[in-house]
Amino acid sequence: MSTGDSEFFFEISLSVLNHLGRQLYRSFATVLGEAISNAWDADAKAVRIYLDPERTGFWIKDDGTGMTADDFQDKFLRIGYSKRKDGKTKSPGGRPFIGRKGIGKLALLSCADRIGVLSRIEGGHYVGGTIDNSRLDEAITEDLKTQEYRLGGVTTSEFEQHAVDHEHGTIIRFEGLKDGVKRSLGFLRQTLALYFRFSLLDKDFRIYLDDVEVTQEDLTKLRDNTEFLWKIGSCDDPFVASLEKAFSEEPKRHEVRQKEVPGVSGFLASVKRPRDLKIMTTEERVGVDLFVNGRVRERDITKHIPTAQIPENYLYGQIHFNALDDGMDRFTSSREGIVSDDQKFAKLLIELRKTLLAVVDEWDELRLTHRQEGDSENTKRATKAERASKGLYSAIAKEFEGKKNSVTAGKAEDWVDELTDDATYNFESYAECFVSENLIRKYIADRKLALSKEAKREAAVWRGKEADTKNKGNISIDIRRTPDDLSYLSMDGLANLVDKAEDRFKDAALSRDAVEFKPMRDAVAHTALLTDEAKAKLRTVRENIKGRIRTLLGKEMKEAAADSEVKAGSDCE
Repeated sequence: MSTGDSEFFFEISLSVLNHLGRQLYRSFATVLGEAISNAWDADAKAVRIYLDPERTGFWIKDDGTGMTADDFQDKFLRIGYSKRKDGKTKSPGGRPFIGRKGIGKLALLSCADRIGVLSRIEGGHYVGGTIDNSRLDEAITEDLKTQEYRLGGVTTSEFEQHAVDHEHGTIIRFEGLKDGVKRSLGFLRQTLALYFRFSLLDKDFRIYLDDVEVTQEDLTKLRDNTEFLWKIGSCDDPFVASLEKAFSEEPKRHEVRQKEVPGVSGFLASVKRPRDLKIMTTEERVGVDLFVNGRVRERDITKHIPTAQIPENYLYGQIHFNALDDGMDRFTSSREGIVSDDQKFAKLLIELRKTLLAVVDEWDELRLTHRQEGDSENTKRATKAERASKGLYSAIAKEFEGKKNSVTAGKAEDWVDELTDDATYNFESYAECFVSENLIRKYIADRKLALSKEAKREAAVWRGKEADTKNKGNISIDIRRTPDDLSYLSMDGLANLVDKAEDRFKDAALSRDAVEFKPMRDAVAHTALLTDEAKAKLRTVRENIKGRIRTLLGKEMKEAAADSEVKAGSDCE
């Protein structure tokens, strides 16, 4: 039996608008993107957004080619209509088309209760209609077909204030905004400045908010909190230019580097603190976004190439890769991402991962160079102790730097920078000395070891010196918390009490290490700067001392455990 002559055809329920429009689009930036992209595709020179005073609605107006009645019905209201039919990829003005699937206009339904549209071509009359979501809900409940639902009319007087001198283009009115959209309005200018970079392709394309042009100056806070910049490829970007200009005013606080990724332009940058990226709302943060032909297509692309490293929390940027817009449709229906298994996208991610890993490593290097905390997990460049010492020095040194723009500021900062490496080493050395000597004191006290005659004489000498300097300084308070002889002994005296070699030329012992340790320990205690040879020697001796102390403490714990077992056995008897 053949059914080839039967006249069957598809019918689409209005409920499809829920799935393709009102429930599909999550981000307000995506909704704006559809309206602005339509204006771009229509060769508009300017898109103007106006907020209602009560923030219950807004308008989007462009000066594009506009629509006739046939265009409005057969193109705008035709779900699935694509400007790219017949192989077209550019507008009459030569711009690369942003639209592709023909369902983007449904995004407009997701952010307001009512959407009114008026459009006109040059020399023509306004045409349009109103989509009321409450009426649309009723039609969906009644399971009407799309052709059975009629748009409401538009009262042109309501558009009058924005129709003045509007010779051609489209005006869209949004009324009854959803709560999420209302919350986003306070950050609308930053949103527009961040996510709509069409002017990089056409410098004549402008976006205005309440008649004030949106520019990179709307990202001043982000710019001021940026520390380092990596330019990718040929990066002709006004925001990057503004960063470089700001950096030139404080060259010691910032650095710019260059990276190359095949077919890619853009930038990566890092901020001073992770919270500096939260300039939108408490739920959102600026990330590394992927742009195709001036429009963001993937928010925070690093989620596809995570490194699980601390620097990621400091990075933001924009990756422009227009090659993704070719004959293949690789963008998701929500327009908020790219199909994950697309081969061209996968190759891009591989290249970006290489760049991201290099940037993450360089970020750590730059942070340490500029006396900032870097990647504490990166122990290849510096140990945790070295990083802690550098961080302590940086915190203290800031109190000694000259005030910005003062006559002595530059010289003071130079001196502070020159001391960084030595201070890092000396702080770490002093900390190890402090811990080592006090652990030995506690060990001696715990074992109730008697001080030798030599140790008592040494303590008496230092006790006398302290008394003399206190008298000269007119000081009558106690300085040492525990004024016993142990607190006056340094490593050499303490070591001879707990770990003295029987043969001072052969036996490994703490006392032998202490002899080598003393001259460099005293230099560090007197805040002297050590030679490279002395640092190398001190580093070796420090490791020996730590090893011997660990051995002593380990032996102590084993003996204490054994004593506990013996005592427990006696108690049982």
